Amino acid sequence: MVEQQRQRVEQEMTKMVNELDKEYLRRMQADMHRCAAKCCDNTSVSLESVQRCVENCGNPLTKAQGYVQKELENLQNRLQRCVMDCNDTVKDKMGPNPSETEINRYTLMFEGCAVKCVDKHLELIPTVMKAIKTVLTSKENQSQ
Repeated sequence: MVEQQRQRVEQEMTKMVNELDKEYLRRMQADMHRCAAKCCDNTSVSLESVQRCVENCGNPLTKAQGYVQKELENLQNRLQRCVMDCNDTVKDKMGPNPSETEINRYTLMFEGCAVKCVDKHLELIPTVMKAIKTVLTSKENQSQ
């Protein structure tokens, strides 16, 4: 059951990353390479100037990738805290020497709680995606 939930989260997060990559990050990466190529085409400037120019070309992509990573980590951390709260709640209810029947009941209680956490956080993905897309759109517009 827990493995199934982990796979659900992993699939949704992968889907989210792939969508962001295709819609925003890949285009930003292509822009970065075109910009860097222009820097290298300029033969009238110093090596240091070319290197600085190339670094500047990569800044928007680096910032966008860092932002996406931070948002994904925040979502994962929230989910982990929720599941940890489920674990703590069950531990608090369980006595020092639970019987096999009690262990089974508490296991089911934990799994039910964990599933609710996963459901709740997967429902947040569209809202998080919308916010990320808004920020990435503004970053794209700033770099043009």
